[in-house]
Amino acid sequence: MTRLLTLILLFLATGTAQGEGGGHGSYAEFHSREIKALADSEMEGLRQGRGMALALPAELNGYPGPLHVLELADELELTEEQQEKTEQAYESMRVRAGNIGEQVIESERELDRLFAERRATLEEIDRLTEQTARLWGQLRAVHLEYHLYMLTVLDDEQVRRYGHLRSGRSNGHRH
Repeated sequence: MTRLLTLILLFLATGTAQGEGGGHGSYAEFHSREIKALADSEMEGLRQGRGMALALPAELNGYPGPLHVLELADELELTEEQQEKTEQAYESMRVRAGNIGEQVIESERELDRLFAERRATLEEIDRLTEQTARLWGQLRAVHLEYHLYMLTVLDDEQVRRYGHLRSGRSNGHRH
């Protein structure tokens, strides 16, 4: 059961459950990837500490994210102190998430290599999928932590305004 849940989390986290590129008929685009389970854009997002929708439970329930607070600084009328705290939070989140993201990439690379070199065993699959799932969980926790932190930076009116501004924006944003 643990193995099944781990695999499901990995598929959801890497976007492969939706078969990026459409349909389940062809995996042609996957063969040219450096790491089969990660698109170049996902690897770049992991390296740069981007949220990649990992903090949606916080964002969609009214917990502001540092990046979006910075983007809305004028509308939220941030004080100088709030601006500074938000910038520090964003940079700290980005660095921490980027470090974990690099570990996710290495774990995915190792899993890919096991199969490419025909060395995969049940024990290694268990070890690497659990390791990778744990890293994705840590990455998500980092992003969620900073959404929670932003409640200590903004006042109630700014949080309300943030929610209103964000709900009126297009769904094509990054987290």
